[in-house]
Amino acid sequence: MEITDGVYAFPQTIERDGAERTFYPSAVDTPTGLLLVDVGLQGQVEQIEANLTEAGFDWDDVRGVIITHQDGDHAGALSAVLERTDATVYTHAGCSPYVDGRKHPIKSSDDERYPPVGVDVALVGGVAFRTEAGPMDVVFTPGHTPGHISLHLPDAGVLLAADATVADEDGLAGPDERFTLDMDEALESLAKLATLEFDRTLCHHGGLVDEGTSRLAALVDDDL
Repeated sequence: MEITDGVYAFPQTIERDGAERTFYPSAVDTPTGLLLVDVGLQGQVEQIEANLTEAGFDWDDVRGVIITHQDGDHAGALSAVLERTDATVYTHAGCSPYVDGRKHPIKSSDDERYPPVGVDVALVGGVAFRTEAGPMDVVFTPGHTPGHISLHLPDAGVLLAADATVADEDGLAGPDERFTLDMDEALESLAKLATLEFDRTLCHHGGLVDEGTSRLAALVDDDL
């Protein structure tokens, strides 16, 4: 699904405990190739391929993968993606040790984790990528996990929120406290996002919502 020119939602649907759940990784086209933003759980590489095909791309077009944070529903399929591409792997510096295996992912059980993968570029907040939708700014949004980032495309008015906020039937709902390691820090990150200009938000949990800055500001006012 194309969100705006050159920005795509790449949904993945899984069945768990007798119910279907859909996650929303994404992809952003750049002058040098496609950037995947998160890749979902292990075993989801076929759904990534189907999304690529639907959007008019193939594995040869993928030049990079940005992992917004360490959780398995974001980084689990990374090793499988790298078996099919020569993609550069980007994570925040605070996330890299969990992805590359130096540390165990915080929310994974002691005897289970996705395959570790080397990180090529450790990002910091304030870095920007050139994309076909204009600049894409890396925003450091810890709280859900220590090295969490979101991605802001100001020219397109779009925020790729990852897990900094979730969406439900009523729209943007703020951080999900059940899965957030530091709720105070997560709310500070939400306040940071509320200073940016955007009117649509893609949440990894909940999908695309036609709400942005004003809704986040209202959530911040309610919680801080």
